[in-house]
Amino acid sequence: MGDFLTVERKGRIAILRMNKPESMNAIGTHEDCEDICATLQALQDDRSVSCLILTGSGKAFSAGGNLKSMQNRQGIGVLDQPDSTRSNYRRGVQRVARALLDVEIPAIAAVNGHAVGLGADLACLCDIRIAAKSALFACSFIKVGIVPGDGGAWALQQVLGYAKAAELFFTGDRFDADTAKELGLVSQVVEDDQLMDAAIAMAERIVCNPPRALRLTKRLLREAQHSRMSDILELSAAYQAIVHETADNREAINAFVEKRPPVFTGE
Repeated sequence: MGDFLTVERKGRIAILRMNKPESMNAIGTHEDCEDICATLQALQDDRSVSCLILTGSGKAFSAGGNLKSMQNRQGIGVLDQPDSTRSNYRRGVQRVARALLDVEIPAIAAVNGHAVGLGADLACLCDIRIAAKSALFACSFIKVGIVPGDGGAWALQQVLGYAKAAELFFTGDRFDADTAKELGLVSQVVEDDQLMDAAIAMAERIVCNPPRALRLTKRLLREAQHSRMSDILELSAAYQAIVHETADNREAINAFVEKRPPVFTGE
């Protein structure tokens, strides 16, 4: 793994912190992208992790792509000619978007500051978003003459619907945390010094549940975003057959009948 992310563990919670405050946590290199993807894969493979919190260091969540790299035609964006640029996006930021979309661990974005362009889309690819009072958002690709090349055109619509996503992408306007809550982009706005406490409190409400059922519930929700009801019914039956055979399912039922708190093991 690289140096773009740091990982801190609190029991079944993994806190991922983008750690380039000098560039407002902009993602500028393929090494940055590889670090994110490799970290998510390692956590996916770790059955002791039941929730992720993604946040930024310093004053930003993420300023998105690195404009200096774009200016110099280096890094993860524009290269010497269109075919090379297209390939560059596929193997860079689009891999990050796929990794966040595919990870089966519930993910919370703790938006601590600027979430701009790619940074806003990273937050949208998490399942739950909590913002600090000082956070600022912008879907501002249009302001630098480009389109959302990272999958944001899909992700933002999933959260806000077409019309509001179109407004934000067409204008590129910045908006504050309270506006983000009014739009439904974030579920909570808290004081800056309470952000991580709020994110951890949310994560603790998640990780107290059976780990295998949690991951399959997230996979079911993701599949439902692009499937027919009939397909989801079939997948739900298959997943249900799996979790009915777990020790945690039996423990949950026994604890309910015996009127005691359950103790889940992930088995």
